[in-house]
Amino acid sequence: MYAIIESCGKQYKVAEGDVVFFEKLDAEEGKKVTFDNVVLVSNEDKIQVGNPYVKGIKVEGKVVSHGKAKKIIVYKMKPKKNYRRKQGHRQPYTKVEITAIKSTARKTATKEAEKETVEA
Repeated sequence: MYAIIESCGKQYKVAEGDVVFFEKLDAEEGKKVTFDNVVLVSNEDKIQVGNPYVKGIKVEGKVVSHGKAKKIIVYKMKPKKNYRRKQGHRQPYTKVEITAIKSTARKTATKEAEKETVEA
């Protein structure tokens, strides 16, 4: 089972147990994070595509750590004009371990079925 989620302006393909690097999230290390913007869910042979998002599906994860990526060098130069600029940049990230892909629609359907059996 896997899902495609939208976070930080990008889309990520995740499955249970995956470790994903997101752009900096406002969450402390060890805390749970929930992603509601699920674009697609694949469960064995069944695929659900959202319009724009799939309703009743949530992806949960645990923040493992925060950090910075490797440094990249941004170098600008205009030949023959004596213009040279060198700048470095390290993009901050949040390392998240995906713990579960949950469906709230299933829970409500099973609760309704239980109520019907109790009433009968």
